[in-house]
Amino acid sequence: MGADRDGRDFDRKLEELGVRIKDEDARKVRGEVFDEVTLLALYRLVHKKKLSSVGGSLSTGKEANVFLGERNEKLVAIKIYRMRTANFKAMADYIIGDPRFVSVRRTRKDIVFTWTRKEFANLKRAYEAGVPVPEPYAFDRNILIMEFLGEDEVPAPQIRYVDLPDPKATYREVIGYIKMLYQEARLVHGDLSEFNILWMDKPYIIDMGQAVTRDHPNAGTFLIRDIRNVNRFFSSLCDVEDEEVLMDEVTGGAIRPLREKKDW
Repeated sequence: MGADRDGRDFDRKLEELGVRIKDEDARKVRGEVFDEVTLLALYRLVHKKKLSSVGGSLSTGKEANVFLGERNEKLVAIKIYRMRTANFKAMADYIIGDPRFVSVRRTRKDIVFTWTRKEFANLKRAYEAGVPVPEPYAFDRNILIMEFLGEDEVPAPQIRYVDLPDPKATYREVIGYIKMLYQEARLVHGDLSEFNILWMDKPYIIDMGQAVTRDHPNAGTFLIRDIRNVNRFFSSLCDVEDEEVLMDEVTGGAIRPLREKKDW
């Protein structure tokens, strides 16, 4: 009875704020976003006309859930970082050292809010550089609204679940995206793998919250890790290229890893 009452209270609060629950999946929404911080962010986004409805859950991650939503009668993805359970210490490792966020206080709230703003900024830089990523639309506090990648409310699959028509060509596309990120957007993804590359007629890169500028002190370490992860995944599908050659291609010789540096 308590859970049902909480659910009704949540629905009433959303109605008071003007937030519409789109479908029958409301219980999942309730369970993940029923806190005052997220309600306030939803309120602000709805009243700024950045969002009109919240739908069912698309995915559940370690730090955030992604929900389907609508904006201007168009499907969007709503990424909500969990205030109570987000690993803010791990998040801080990617924020500290980024010259864009030098004044951030190391509290859970500030780290999560900055992470959301950072992912929006990273997606914007990548999108404007021509890298296939979800177009970012808006953010507020711990909520990020971006382009929905999928069809008929079904999200695009991770590349690891796809029978690729030409693995070698796709491999070179992904390497090209890493190069575009580094050279055009001046970013390093920092956590690239088959888990955050989606397939929708071509590969799309997602999860840009941890991406750092290339002048970040750990940019080189993150970049070689991205290349190694991509090589590991594609090595069973096609011939892959030497990681040192790829580092030289991506950075134009600015970073030259040594084979004996096993921590890279």
